[in-house]
Amino acid sequence: MSASGLNCTIGASVAARVRHADCAHAATTRFGMADASIPRRFDVSGTGSEMTYAVKEIFYTLQGEGANAGRPAVFCRFAGCNLWSGREQDRADAVCRFCDTDFVGTDGENGGKYRDADALVAKIASLWPPGEAAAQYRFVVCTGGEPMLQLDAALIDALHRERFVIAVETNGTLPVLPGIDWVCVSPKAGSSIVVTRGNELKVVIPQDNQPLSEYARLDFEHFLVQPMDGPSRELNTKLAVDWCKRHPQWRLSMQTHKYLNIP
Repeated sequence: MSASGLNCTIGASVAARVRHADCAHAATTRFGMADASIPRRFDVSGTGSEMTYAVKEIFYTLQGEGANAGRPAVFCRFAGCNLWSGREQDRADAVCRFCDTDFVGTDGENGGKYRDADALVAKIASLWPPGEAAAQYRFVVCTGGEPMLQLDAALIDALHRERFVIAVETNGTLPVLPGIDWVCVSPKAGSSIVVTRGNELKVVIPQDNQPLSEYARLDFEHFLVQPMDGPSRELNTKLAVDWCKRHPQWRLSMQTHKYLNIP
């Protein structure tokens, strides 16, 4: 299905929330794009000066969830998000109240403010195993927070020069750029998504007012449900399994890294 025609086919209940990226400029959230917790790639003061990439952490591990589960990857977690400030005092008002990720600041493993794309890519590449045999499998996952607040063409080009396949894990509220090799959208109920096509749609369940059946009409290669972690994980896992059995278009995603005790 072509994403350009989705608004005509997915129904009025979700069409107001789901829009094609070509028709949108940015997501509007209760925190707003000017919130201090959201890093900006470029100075908004009018000077036009370029700013650094704010990165929470960079680490090498196995992808633990989704369609690429088990695949070795360098994770680059960008600081900041447009759906939650990351501060516990704001959680009750966040769109994504169940978020289990620390994306605030730059104090994680290999975190910092990288001056340019080449500096950031050099750090990412340094974590990949050496040798030509390993280089052909280079894979980086750009995540957050919300990576599309900072991921830009300069970084995409620099990663490709170092032979990295680029994956992004996004909430889908901001357009993705050309050149990204694997687009995983994890929509949050109550947000307005503009990315309606990609490689992978991964939905954490349950969420209130979650249009799962209508998500299934979007233009993705893989559809996955993932049980929400926490005290109700066992029940949520059963819900996810039952959903997949009743709707075989969907597959089950588990956070295997939590069972394996790896990052």
